[in-house]
Amino acid sequence: MDNQFLTIQEVSEYLHIKPATLYSKVGGGEIPHYKVGRLVRFKKDDIDKWMEDQRHDPIDAGKAVRRVLRAKNKSSLELIKKVIAKKKEIMYHPSINGKTDQIGDHRREASDEPN
Repeated sequence: MDNQFLTIQEVSEYLHIKPATLYSKVGGGEIPHYKVGRLVRFKKDDIDKWMEDQRHDPIDAGKAVRRVLRAKNKSSLELIKKVIAKKKEIMYHPSINGKTDQIGDHRREASDEPN
């Protein structure tokens, strides 16, 4: 049975995806298939292998970051710190985000003293 050719509908049911999605993948050359005239056929073995190739294992983000930082030299860590500092500067800089320390008629600076 593994050498049997499957139709779009059969592969759609097997993979639980819409036939339109399969046609799109066929048109884009993303999935292994055979064409006989206008007919599209698939081999189950090819589909199973293709599905295995689509597998994405979850990653441990913390572990990945530590691995990258260990692989890079100290200057990379300094670069990260500079980027963070610059982002903070942009976020809190009054002239960039439009907020000022001025009140009232915008000619006096705010102070702790009452008017």
